[in-house]
Formats: sequence, structure tokens, C-alpha cells
Amino acid sequence: MLRVDNIDVWYGKVQVLHQISIEVREGEIVAIVGSNGAGKTTTLRTISGLLHPRKGEIYFLAKACHRLEAHKIVSMGLIHIPEGRKIFPSLTVEENLELGSYSKEAKKERYDTMEEVFGLFPVLKERKRQKAGTLSGGEQQMLSIGRALMSKPKLLMIDEPSLGLAPVITENIFQTIREINQSGTTILLVEQNVFASLNMAHRGYVVENGVIVLEGESKQLLTDEGIRRAYLGI
Repeated sequence: MLRVDNIDVWYGKVQVLHQISIEVREGEIVAIVGSNGAGKTTTLRTISGLLHPRKGEIYFLAKACHRLEAHKIVSMGLIHIPEGRKIFPSLTVEENLELGSYSKEAKKERYDTMEEVFGLFPVLKERKRQKAGTLSGGEQQMLSIGRALMSKPKLLMIDEPSLGLAPVITENIFQTIREINQSGTTILLVEQNVFASLNMAHRGYVVENGVIVLEGESKQLLTDEGIRRAYLGI
């Protein structure tokens, strides 16, 4: 469904990603894990068109997208939930959700999709007239996910969904991600909580200093001694 082939990405004169290659198959949850500054977020930003690789190629549904603008990639069904949620705090919950149905196809089904989002997150329906900036951190993350679902994603990229959230809220968010995947949406997940993300994912990639150092089935990665020492404290 998604194929990233040997991309090199730079910020100015500094190279951040070195020959990154990733594959995501339809129906999977694939996790990208690693420490802060490893290049995880840059990878997602490049896939979604916010950055462009200096070398390498990216294909979504067999179509090259590494030179496309971000809004055109959204219209293909590849949706990015950024780190830090990035909601519009002065707008209501409902208005934030409506902005998610930006594309022509998503707009046609806006209100049916919104009811699906409210079914997934009942608290958002209760607070649909409330300013988004007054929501709790967990509710804002729900809104960020809900807004992305309004775009009718075929593949949903989620960057650090547990950032700043209490453990019990994090578990609820992860359970929701599982449900979204089970309903047919493919997931590419970036998350610092290595154990939780690999435990949920089908496959994973470990990134260090802009390079993929390990990849494989999640169960295999969880038993890797290097990962257990470096990321799980075991």
C-alpha cells in the first residue's frame, strides 16, 4: 500500500534521513520506533508531503507521491495526524471535525462520517459546541484522530499519540487505534512507547540517527536483546 524507497532527507545543510526504506501492507499496523531525534517524525512529514526527499521515491497505492504537495496526498487517502495534535483551539469540536472533510469525496459524506466519529468518541459529541482549546489533553487527541477520520483515510499515519497523556488515557487511545485498524484502515504509527506500539503492531522498524537499524515482525523485535536493553530497560 505504501512503499518508501531509500529516501534521503535534509534540513538545510544537515542530512536527517539516510536511505530510509519502509513498506506498509493493506490492513496492517506498522510501528516506527526509536529515541527522540532519531528521524521518526521527519519520516512521516516526508511521506505526507510536508518535506520532499533529495533522493529516493515514495509510492502510495502504486502512484509516485514524493513530489506531490501535501493536499494532493491527502486527496489520495493518505492522512497524517501530527505530533502535538495541532487542533484549532479557537474553533469548536464540530468545526474542527468539519475541517477534516476538506477533500471533495470526504465532504460528500461529512455528516455520516461525523456520526461515526461520535460513535467512536462519545465525549466529542457531548462537547461538539465547546471550544477545542478547552478540552483535556486526552480529548484533544481524540479530536485530532476524529478530524483525520473525517478525511476518509485509506492509510492513517499517527505521530506520538500518547504524548503528554496519562497511562490510562494512553491505553484508551491505543485501543481506539486498534478498533480503527480492525474496521479496515491501515495504520503507520510513530510512538516513543516502544513496548506498547510493538505490542499492538504487526511489524516494526527501529530508527537510530536517521537510519533503519532493525525491522521485522513485532514479536521478534520485542524479543531482541538490543531493543530490550535500549528501549525497554530490561
